Parts: sequence; C-alpha cells; structure tokens
Amino acid sequence: MRDAELSDLLLRWYDRHARVMPWRVSPQDRKGGTVPDPYRIWLSEVMLQQTTVAAVKDYFHRFTARWPTVTDLAAARDEDVMAEWAGLGYYARARNLLKAARAVVADHAGVFPQTRDGLLGLPGIGPYTAGAVAAIAYDEAATVVDGNVERVMARLFAVNIPLPVAKGELTALAGSLTPATRPGDYAQAVMDLGATICTPRNPACGICPWVHACTARAEGLQAELPRKLPKVEKPVRRGTLWLATQGDRVLLQRRPDTGLLGGMLGFPGDGWDGAGGDAPAIASWSEIGEIRHTFTHFHLYLTLQAAELPAGSVVSRGHFVSRHDFSPADLPTVMRKAYDRWRDSLSC
Repeated sequence: MRDAELSDLLLRWYDRHARVMPWRVSPQDRKGGTVPDPYRIWLSEVMLQQTTVAAVKDYFHRFTARWPTVTDLAAARDEDVMAEWAGLGYYARARNLLKAARAVVADHAGVFPQTRDGLLGLPGIGPYTAGAVAAIAYDEAATVVDGNVERVMARLFAVNIPLPVAKGELTALAGSLTPATRPGDYAQAVMDLGATICTPRNPACGICPWVHACTARAEGLQAELPRKLPKVEKPVRRGTLWLATQGDRVLLQRRPDTGLLGGMLGFPGDGWDGAGGDAPAIASWSEIGEIRHTFTHFHLYLTLQAAELPAGSVVSRGHFVSRHDFSPADLPTVMRKAYDRWRDSLSC
C-alpha cells in the first residue's frame, strides 16, 4: 500500500474517531474554517510531555482560565505559574513556558512564529514541540513523533532495532507518511491511533485502519514491538527535610531556579546526596518518618524532621508564611507527600 493511501485511510478513520480534547479543533470544525489557537496547542504539548492526557486536562483548564492568551501568561508572576504547575512534574517545563511566552510577546509582538524553524527559536521548544505546533496550528507538513507514533511506526514497518537507537529510523518512516494535505489532522490522527488502538499492551488490531498494511501484525510481532534496551536500575539518593512551625506560621523555602524542582516552593532540606546538612534552626527536632519519591533518573528517600520553633528563633534559610497564606496544593508532589506525613503525625 502506498504512503498516500495509508495517510488517506488514517484521516478517514480520524474523521470518525478523533478524541475530544479541550485544546483540539475537531476535524469537522477545522473543515468548517475554525482555526486552532497556537497558544493552546503549544501549552497542551508542553504539558503533555512525560504526562498523560487525563493528568493534564484539569491543569490545562485552570491555566487557560487564568491566563487565556500568551500575553496574559507572559505577564504572570513566576511564583503563580509555578504554583499552578505544582504536581504536574518536570518543573523545568514551567520555567521554560514563561520564558517562551515572554519571548513571543517581546520578540514577536505576541504572535507565535508560524513555522517549525521559527518555533525552534523560542526558549524551551525542541523539535517535537515545534513540529507539533507547526503542524497542528499552522498545517505545516512537519513530522511529529511522540511515543505513540514511535510505537505505531515500529509495528507498521516491523522495526526490530530497539529504542532509543531506532528513533532516527522511526522518525524517517513517520516523515514518509506525513501528507501535504491536512498534516495537522494527520499528526493528531497517528497519535490518537497509538493512544487508543495501537496501545502498548493488547493492541486492538482488528479495528485498526492500518491492519492490512501492518508488517508486525502479519508476522505476529505486534505485541513485541517496539523493542527497548534493558532498563538501567535507578540509583537511590537520600536526604532530609525539616518541617517547622512557629505559632501560626510555616517555614518554607523556594528552591533555586535551576536544578531539581527549580523555582518551586518547599520545605528546607539538605543536598539530597547522602552527605547530610545542618538544620535551618536550632530546635528540638524529632524524626517523624520517611517518604519515598521517584524522579526520572533516581529514587529519593527523605527523612522528615519536625519541630515547633520558639518565638525569636533565627533561621539560616527559608522564610515564614502564615498558614492562611499557605496552600499545600502549591507544593510539588514530593513536598506534598512530606506535608501529608507531617499532618498525620500532628493528628496522632
């Protein structure tokens, strides 16, 4: 089957089965002349990196209600954006989100560049995001390859080379199928195919529009592809968090802008490298347990120390925030775990 025939088959399937997304213009509305908003497409693509659609929807609704345009986002306070992002993970994305929004306003008069190459010039936008925005928002015939697309291509063409080694070949194969007509709908169609039919486990080959062209299906390999290199066991890092109150105030510390959890609000801690460190104040600290959290490249075990600081105590780092101005929801997930354990210990 020729590439154009495969693309046409998939687009016809997408016209009937496209997922409904808060950032998406349906194929019917698009044919009717509705133009996708590049701001909403860009925001959704950044949020969806390393995250599921189900996890992103509520964040997307809150962001677009609070900052409905890129100009609104560019004018937002850093701490407000970081607080809204809390719990979504990969916090460098939030910092780059602000940088890119401000660059669009400052350097492009509030209008997103309309080509993949132009979008690549914005802070924090890599080849995938640039391609996705260019294709979906502007109908540029850009190749868009996420994990879903890699899986579909690996099966369609029976690519046995393991990921991530096969990324280049899978991208080239995806590019060979990208049509000049409706490339934005096609990009979303192939991602939908991977998310709903060509799933990692138990793919629904019987209802796949490409079943008769799928080499892996013909060879009985669909459940085995894509192949992946063996996972490297994640190392364990250890550290301490100090959770303190002083009357009706909580001791918090904003982490440095760069590095792990950069720019996020949390509790004072040590270097999380097992070397230890000093408490932020002299007090009668008591150990209240341990929490565990997994980041992309390591597991983190944190010992929790809690104390009520006497009035007038000198703290070496952090600042006090009134309980009325403190929302645990503004904390990243690992800090919320610590807060929940702390709260449970106080209620015992």
